[in-house]
Formats: sequence, C-alpha cells, structure tokens
Amino acid sequence: MNDTTPDSLIPYDDIVQDALRGVVSRVLQRISDEGGLPGGHHFYIAFRTRAPGVSIPKHLMERYPDEMTIVIQHRYWDLIVADDHFSIGLSFNQMPSSLVIPYDAIVGFVDPAVNFALQFAPKDGEGPPPETPPETPPPEPQDEGSNVVTLDRFRRK
Repeated sequence: MNDTTPDSLIPYDDIVQDALRGVVSRVLQRISDEGGLPGGHHFYIAFRTRAPGVSIPKHLMERYPDEMTIVIQHRYWDLIVADDHFSIGLSFNQMPSSLVIPYDAIVGFVDPAVNFALQFAPKDGEGPPPETPPETPPPEPQDEGSNVVTLDRFRRK
C-alpha cells in the first residue's frame, strides 16, 4: 500500500478558485442591479496591481506596486460588472479614479458586516503574495475619500 496521494490530472484547486471568484462577480452584479449595498454590507477587495488586465491610475500604481485593497461602501460610482472583470469609480484622497480589476487579479474579498471572507491564490504564475507584517488593526480612515485599507486582520494564520 502506498501512503502518497497521487497527482491529479484534473486541476481541482484552480477550478475551486475560479468558482469562488465567481462569488465575487455575482455579489458585485447584485449590488449593481439593486443600485447599492443593502444594510451595513461593505466590501474590502484586495488585488494584485500588476496582474494582467488591471488598470489603475499611475499615482496608485506607484503607491501600491504589488497589492492594494479597495473599499466599496458609501462613495463609488460607475460599477460595471463584466464576465472577467469589474470596473468602478472611487475617490482616493478626494481624487476621483477609475479602476478596472479582473477577477483573476483578486486575492481577497471581505464583507466585515457579516464576517465573510475569501482568500485566493495569485493567478498566472504571479507567485505568492508579498510577506505581510505582523497582524495590526487597519488604520482609521483619514477622510471619507480614503478607500485603501489592509486585510491583515482578516487573514487566517
């Protein structure tokens, strides 16, 4: 008898990751269709800024060269949900910005209102996410236009 698990010729991990990314797409489509977030729901979406298909303003790319997290809560506009990506308008330090984020670029999705979180492996051979510092609470937003937070407190160790 052999104690090793055979290598699968079916990429189950990739299939499951793609299915879970579909959850993000369906949730975004729902809030788009309903014209906003219900109740206290809000989302933190972490994504790899250099993943194929990501489009963010240059000043955000310079500030977040590997990964950033956006908050979808009160102030967003032009949410468009497509099969392989979504686009959204957000304000960063009171500067309006348009972002295009493919679902394959997403590495984390959190709805803290209901303690729901998904974490994804990077796609397209990007390698593991950068090392995360020891767990610290996310910084308090400096103003209503601040839409970037850290997901560290929601990550499972």
